[in-house]
Amino acid sequence: MKILVVEDDERISDAVTEYLADQHYAVEAAYDGEAAWDLLDVFTYDLILLDVMLPKIDGITLCQKLRSKGHDTPILMLTAKDTLNDKIEGLDAGADDYLVKPFELEELSARLRALLRRGNSTLPPVLTWGELKLDPSTCEVFYGDKLLALSPKEYKLLEFFLRNGRRVFSRAQILEHLWSFEQVPEEATVKAHIRGLRQKLELAGAPHDLIETVYGLGYRLKEEP
Repeated sequence: MKILVVEDDERISDAVTEYLADQHYAVEAAYDGEAAWDLLDVFTYDLILLDVMLPKIDGITLCQKLRSKGHDTPILMLTAKDTLNDKIEGLDAGADDYLVKPFELEELSARLRALLRRGNSTLPPVLTWGELKLDPSTCEVFYGDKLLALSPKEYKLLEFFLRNGRRVFSRAQILEHLWSFEQVPEEATVKAHIRGLRQKLELAGAPHDLIETVYGLGYRLKEEP
């Protein structure tokens, strides 16, 4: 899952970004509304954390612009204002939820999970593919009864495949979804992570080609026999 944090207070932005990265999200940050608009014009995000008081383009205006252009990405608005009128203004602008500063990171995480579930209502809480099970609430992955010890990026990669079933993704598409704009590595990095993930799955008893290569196109989960 890829999240854009739009917050001009670098202390808050850094704390939220670090916390969400530890929760296995791919996170990018923008420090003003104009920079956020530019990123949203190019990249796709699963959720936006949007501060109200921003330089250049404020959060309310940015939210209105996004909705008027047809963007339906879930938006959680962050603000120091806690009056009823302020909340109504944010929700009327198109925000899906509203969190008042200061807030606990655990509450932020719970609200994010709720919004992501709402935006993907057909997805079950626990993602399964045959004997493979991934629980987003605990970040645990099992094949059969064996718990897999995955790196954060391997976990994100596997979750990405599980959330997209039999869809084929090229290395470039995987990079776009799982790495932030500032950190995009070479495409060979995807190949290395796929290899490492396959090895760990195979050690747990999964077929070696559970993540199969579609030559000339990319990768996808192999259909169960």
